[in-house]
Amino acid sequence: MKLVKKAGLFLDSFFEKLTLVSLVALILIVTTQVMTRKLFNFVFFWSEEVTLLLLAWFAFMSIAIGFREYIHLGIDSFTNLLSKKFNKVWDKVIMISTLAFGLYLVIQGWEFTILMMDSTLPATKLPSSITYLAMPITGIMIAGYSVLQLINIRTTRHQGIEEEL
Repeated sequence: MKLVKKAGLFLDSFFEKLTLVSLVALILIVTTQVMTRKLFNFVFFWSEEVTLLLLAWFAFMSIAIGFREYIHLGIDSFTNLLSKKFNKVWDKVIMISTLAFGLYLVIQGWEFTILMMDSTLPATKLPSSITYLAMPITGIMIAGYSVLQLINIRTTRHQGIEEEL
């Protein structure tokens, strides 16, 4: 069990770091693209394609991290008017819905990744499927976090957020 927890934490940390690196790379590439366009009337042929690839990965991984940290959208002003018992049941319904969404991303994302395997991105010649691989990975992460949350295992890793819960 301890080995599984370590492996899960390693994967979770890896994808969180990948998300942060993709954001930094995205900022650097876009900044370079704007500077070279304005100053030298030149744009790297691959910059727009890589920017879109990084944006897709950053967006999907951020969704998973948002579920992990309980920072997804909620309407507390309405649910605070309802009883605690109702809110506990409602939280389980939300977690089950989140699990279903994660599984949907895994299944449909994997099918789409396989579908795009034969095509390549025009500038970098990378397989188009690399862009869409973020979907099933995000789905696995969301489904995993949902299962853990359903069995009352806290998935947050950052201070401040836990205090609000």
